[in-house]
Amino acid sequence: MNGLVFYIGLGLGLAAACGMRPFLPLLLAGALATSGVLGVSFSRGAFTFLETDWWLLAVTVALALAYAFQVLLSLAPTIDQSERSTRPDPLAASLAGVGVAGGALLFGGTLAAHGDASWPGILAGFLAAGLAQRASGPTIARARKRLPDRGAREALTVYLDSASLLLAALVALLHPFGYVAVVLLAWYVWRMRARSEEKYAGLRILRR
Repeated sequence: MNGLVFYIGLGLGLAAACGMRPFLPLLLAGALATSGVLGVSFSRGAFTFLETDWWLLAVTVALALAYAFQVLLSLAPTIDQSERSTRPDPLAASLAGVGVAGGALLFGGTLAAHGDASWPGILAGFLAAGLAQRASGPTIARARKRLPDRGAREALTVYLDSASLLLAALVALLHPFGYVAVVLLAWYVWRMRARSEEKYAGLRILRR
């Protein structure tokens, strides 16, 4: 039972890291699984491809292409959930899909590798990655709007990649930190929503 609790924490944390930004958590998890260290493994079931060379190469190429499209085409890296009336950039929408899919695969693969059913991990990984996107997307979008310099705006993506890698590394080292990360993300999303409601309430009062 203790093992399952630890692996659920690992899966949660890896899924949340993928939700923030998918590429480096996928690469780190695959590299650790290939080396067989820190309890990260995808050696059973249909998830063994997550630690194969061709998969890691494909993720690396996707990372490079994402940066190239963002810089060359001036696309946004994340979806701003506060701007629901506008259509997100195609890159942001694509990365959001990759993030939740990657989180579902990592969580499901983590459970399957240790002999447990994968479907609860797939579902929970999808939700954890979505929660991380709800937290990071509006934050990055607001920061990009406030920065006048384009170089500084694009650098935010590097910071987001670094944050996702740091979270994945911390969870790999200390599996129960995944629970803490999800709780903190949920609290942050709740605080953002509360502040948004307070802001709109203040605007309605001023209009009266």
